[in-house]
Amino acid sequence: MDVLLIEDDQVLGKMVCRGLQDSGHQCQWLSGGSDAISTIKNGKFDVVVLDRMLPDVSGMNVLASLKSEGVDTPILMLTALGSVENRIEGLEAGADDYLVKPFDFAELVARLHAITRRSRRVSTSVFEVGPLRMDLTSRDVTRDGKLIDLTPTEFGMLELLMRETGQVVTRKMICEHLWDAHWEGVTNVVEVHMTRLRGKIDRDFDVPLLHTVRGRGYVVEVR
Repeated sequence: MDVLLIEDDQVLGKMVCRGLQDSGHQCQWLSGGSDAISTIKNGKFDVVVLDRMLPDVSGMNVLASLKSEGVDTPILMLTALGSVENRIEGLEAGADDYLVKPFDFAELVARLHAITRRSRRVSTSVFEVGPLRMDLTSRDVTRDGKLIDLTPTEFGMLELLMRETGQVVTRKMICEHLWDAHWEGVTNVVEVHMTRLRGKIDRDFDVPLLHTVRGRGYVVEVR
């Protein structure tokens, strides 16, 4: 994911930004809301994490401006204001999700994955990485026009990888995507499925598309 974080708390901002980067994501961090609107409009972010209480322009005002200008980048509002009324206000103003401080970092990442997946499902049904093509409507996967037969688990793994083309997908991300948002099991099952998927995607072809990033996870890209 390519994340824009808007958070004035220096300790929290640094922690979230570094945590996302260590998890294989891109993260740009702003400490105020005054430059947020132009940055979002001029960038290509998958999701925005927006603090509600900013020192210059409030998160609610940033959100209102974005929605009035038709910006459809998914937004997760992050705030200490956690009453039911606060949550309803944020969601009705256009936030895609609302997470209250203090929070668990793993939950934040899971929520970001969830809202970006929802957004991408709406925006496209076909993914292409070089000669590899996935059609979510027909559930056909082809490489150089050759149909590849995948199990539901393999299809789900490849869908996540192709949604995150060029970005490292960790084993934990795959577990969360396929089985449960808070899945804490042993991830060696991922390696078994990934070996089978790699055989189907790259077997009989000279150029591999599915790569292992040692110590981090997997990525689908043309190299």
